[in-house]
Amino acid sequence: MAGEIITSAEGPVGVVRINRPESLNALNQPTLQRLATALQRFDEDPQIRCLVLAGHERAFANGIDAGDIADSSLADVFQRHPLAALDDLDRLRKPLVAAVLGYAVGVGFELVLTSDLVIAAETARFGLNEVGLGLLPGGGGTQRLTRRAGRAVTLDLLLTGRLLSAHQAATLGLISRIVPPENCEEEALAVAQEISRRSPLAVEAAKRAVRAAEESPLRAGLAAERQLSTLLFGTHDQKEGLRAFLEQRPPLFTGR
Repeated sequence: MAGEIITSAEGPVGVVRINRPESLNALNQPTLQRLATALQRFDEDPQIRCLVLAGHERAFANGIDAGDIADSSLADVFQRHPLAALDDLDRLRKPLVAAVLGYAVGVGFELVLTSDLVIAAETARFGLNEVGLGLLPGGGGTQRLTRRAGRAVTLDLLLTGRLLSAHQAATLGLISRIVPPENCEEEALAVAQEISRRSPLAVEAAKRAVRAAEESPLRAGLAAERQLSTLLFGTHDQKEGLRAFLEQRPPLFTGR
């Protein structure tokens, strides 16, 4: 159903909301594809500078919809993995801010790990429960979590199914900010609005540089950072940013 994914524009911020409250926002393959498509459309919209992904007040996303995959054959999964749509999120150029209320479990946690910034409510809970279902995460959970939190934490969550609290997740560097539940989405939108006021070219370059840090050896990452930093000197936004600083006025970034 199209209503399972709700989109709206808050000025320069594109908001995508998962809306399956009857299943605590458990995700099936069609919903995941609509989610990825909605984010991609905002990513291609020149009027949008930042993306926000939100869920339900009780659950950001509570894993994969078991009924959707219960009868899947090896051939079905081989031809089109149920979580293949998450690969599209890696190609988003604009920052993705997740507003996490309630449970972010399984594919919900993988969506969190794919996001660039994570604003979590104090009541948020994070985990990977697939092994308890005879499965393994297929949306990057084992790889991203191991890179960020290490082998011991990742295997603990995978093999026991235990959940991390928001404060535990913050200690591990998995989320950006913790806020009261009633302020979670407001804070995520405020962060996205703040990002939107900055040069979109510099924002995209920053995202690319940090990804290089995650995926490359140090020298390759340093080279990527230097190249991106150098390229920004050929942009109008770089000149405008420095001029505005010297003139003590707000910059007017145009993305050129």
